[in-house]
Amino acid sequence: MIKKFEDFKIWQDSLKITKEIYDLTALPKFSRDFGLRDQIQRAIISISSNIVEGFEKNNNNEFIRYLKIAKGSAGEVRNQLAIAFTVNYISPSDFERVNKQSEDLANQIGAFISYLEKVRKNKQFIKK
Repeated sequence: MIKKFEDFKIWQDSLKITKEIYDLTALPKFSRDFGLRDQIQRAIISISSNIVEGFEKNNNNEFIRYLKIAKGSAGEVRNQLAIAFTVNYISPSDFERVNKQSEDLANQIGAFISYLEKVRKNKQFIKK
């Protein structure tokens, strides 16, 4: 049983990707593009933050809403990674690795949303 947000694999995975994004945005070319750097950092932080905020609402409807925002932020990260790759801020291997991780996380969040929507029909909540 999930008792705290730290127990969620999607939250744990979001932190791993956050580290990857921060490492990439510290690269010389990327670090000087303040707009793109700040935007991708905000988007990656949004994923874990929305997972936590939704969970702490202690309401499935709210949790689903915040997970959808987190999933959207994962898509935003993938777009910004594509931009960084296109303008040669990151290598093809870095792009492929982190983009795949972001896509996998978005899929996991999507699957969890589907699960919660089924649970909602049964009037249950996963917490406590």
